[in-house]
Amino acid sequence: MKPRYISILLISFLLANSVVAQQVATFDASAEKLQKHISYLASDKLEGRRTGTQGSTDAAKYIAAEFGKLGLRPAGAKANSWRRTTPLNAFQQTFPYVAGVELGKGNSFRTGDVIELIKGLENSIAGADPSKVTVGVNWTPLGFSSNAQVNGELVFVGYGITASELKHDDYGSGLAKGRIAIALQGTPDGENPHGQFTRFEGVRWKAVAARNAGAKALIVIAREENFANERLAKLTYDNSGGQAGLPVIVISRQLADKIFQLSATTLSLTEQEVANKTAGTRVLTGSLSLTTDIVRNEVTAYNVIGVLEGSDPALKNETIIIGAHFDHLGHGGDGSLAANSTEIHHGADDNASGTAGVLELARIVSTQRPRPKRTIVFMGFSGEEEGLLGSNYYVNHPLLPLENTVAMINMDMIGRMKDRKVIIGGMGTAKEWRGIIDSYNLSGNKAPVLSSMTATPGTSDPPPVTVATSATSTPVTKSDSNKTFDVTYQEDGLGPSDHSSFYLKHIPVLFFWTGTHNDYHKPSDTFDKINYTDEVRILMLVARIVNDVDRSEKRLTYTVAKSDSQQGRSTGFRVYLGTIPNYSDSNDGLLIDGVRDDSPAAKAGLKAGDKIIKIGTRDIKNVYDYTYALGEMKAGEEYVVEVMRGGEKLTLKIKPEARK
Repeated sequence: MKPRYISILLISFLLANSVVAQQVATFDASAEKLQKHISYLASDKLEGRRTGTQGSTDAAKYIAAEFGKLGLRPAGAKANSWRRTTPLNAFQQTFPYVAGVELGKGNSFRTGDVIELIKGLENSIAGADPSKVTVGVNWTPLGFSSNAQVNGELVFVGYGITASELKHDDYGSGLAKGRIAIALQGTPDGENPHGQFTRFEGVRWKAVAARNAGAKALIVIAREENFANERLAKLTYDNSGGQAGLPVIVISRQLADKIFQLSATTLSLTEQEVANKTAGTRVLTGSLSLTTDIVRNEVTAYNVIGVLEGSDPALKNETIIIGAHFDHLGHGGDGSLAANSTEIHHGADDNASGTAGVLELARIVSTQRPRPKRTIVFMGFSGEEEGLLGSNYYVNHPLLPLENTVAMINMDMIGRMKDRKVIIGGMGTAKEWRGIIDSYNLSGNKAPVLSSMTATPGTSDPPPVTVATSATSTPVTKSDSNKTFDVTYQEDGLGPSDHSSFYLKHIPVLFFWTGTHNDYHKPSDTFDKINYTDEVRILMLVARIVNDVDRSEKRLTYTVAKSDSQQGRSTGFRVYLGTIPNYSDSNDGLLIDGVRDDSPAAKAGLKAGDKIIKIGTRDIKNVYDYTYALGEMKAGEEYVVEVMRGGEKLTLKIKPEARK
């Protein structure tokens, strides 16, 4: 589950344990099979399933193999043109992905006073040019740096922050225009994580401010004395952010000190002056010739899609999608909540649990008798942790017509139920959802009795179990009728996972989630901590909902869900526009996936598919530029927005509203 969206979820709801015995279908879900799937997907062998890695590819192959065993049809194959011997890669939809970055051969850092600058630095590498400061030793480009060659004077810009609402502008003097800016990490708040400048601390935001001020490049000074330990010196890439639009590098504290010494001061003294607010922007002695060369490693990423053909001659043309993402965080890095950890982040709950749920539902539904009327599509998405990349790619390159998609049900982190709590999002995306789900509640807030529950003897805790809901089954153990799902309903179809991509295409969605925990996005999210018995209960509920949607002669009625976009969140922004950004890689504008009804964006005429290239005087190249511009806007003031729509540049006017 993508962490940037966690705050979207609200928690407060009530639904009963949900599996009413019916005679139209027989379902059985197996905790033993769930444990088999999750223990493999979350194993050391797959090394955390980071998108673009071999572990992620192996996970995709595993899912495809399971689909093949069940006799599902590859989504790209026609109903009567495939065989069970179809290659596993036929189940895979590929999409481009930047797996990582590395240093190219063209990086160069020279100054007019290179001899004085290099003297005393740990700068020697066999075969290196003695007139250069060696890349990787005392400086390195950042992974999101643009590749360019620039020359110019150096200008010190303090923390490199522009925050108009806080009346702080390190670029206010205009001295950075046409020069190379050099900035400290951090903010005027010091180490206070709740300070007013917190959202400006990231180097991404410093890069936006530098580019907006007309700087040719940005140099950031390391925090660590040992450059090898500097976090920024470790090359990483954010697929949702694109390039910075100018060269951005980090230099060692020793190299920074040499640069300040050329101007008759020191790094330590400069930092003290900044802390005491006695240091202003100033041009430094000397000039710099800088070349940045970052090589981006583009690889293939995968969605895995299997199709169960419907049995009804007419309704089989409509589809119900059941999906989950199978990627996770690999060995940590971006997104990890285990600081500086390089251990395998196993991702058992996030989201091997949801992936295993898709596989188990595929087994259940494919053996269901009578067969489903509609076509059921099972999907495993990659790239979710990077910004819903896989699901976003699918809805923009669908293998089955989106207009025939009746519903999408998404499961993300469904393996750690505690105190019977489960969250269901998307309740407001179809007018029938409430009635369907409420039908599983009994009077007195008691859960329906499961027809049977069979435990497998001789197994470890938690025991693999099989739960059957056939009306003709012989009960072995009845569930406690006082145990209910303690459900929190969420109306909105937007949220922290892949269902959002489908809702933006006007498809009714449901989202199942059992909440976060102390192991979230850490190496300790392991398969032995999964609550397999209760995951079975959730899958039985999902199976019943799918069955109800499938058996109805009428398709669900899509509705625009009530938005929580202005309430319940702490975003740091004072204004609200109502745009829904696309988080895929971009360097030429911000693509809009949708706009909320009756929002400032809707009133301005913005539409899904527009690419914002300018707001006011700010050029917009990616989501960071857009977010930065949003932070500068004031409620009630009118701003000019330039967008590209179908190859045509349009100029619109937008008036932000105050965030409530």
